[in-house]
Amino acid sequence: MEVNLTTQRVIAWEGKRWVDAMIVSTGKKSTPTVTGVFNIYLKYRKSSMRGDDYNVPNMPHIMYFHRGYGLHGAYWHNRFGTPVSHGCVNLALDKAKWLYNFATVGTPVVVHY
Repeated sequence: MEVNLTTQRVIAWEGKRWVDAMIVSTGKKSTPTVTGVFNIYLKYRKSSMRGDDYNVPNMPHIMYFHRGYGLHGAYWHNRFGTPVSHGCVNLALDKAKWLYNFATVGTPVVVHY
């Protein structure tokens, strides 16, 4: 899986074969998304996320790839293509579900500009 912070896109790969691409919202300047090579280490169909200035219940299709950073569905906005998150990678609900079903624990996640 590839997260391009410049184009605000996630690309799903199967080996060297491109499978799908989708628009996302990554971290804003004050709370950027981490860059590097990671692996999905934990998946939840639904869970809550809390931080200093947010509390989001019933967040769907979460896939954590580094500490508290994850890819997940976002039902509270539709500003995909614009960095608005606290560092996570926000997807439209249908795209988050598809990606959740596509990826497994251990799937590589490459985050870059």
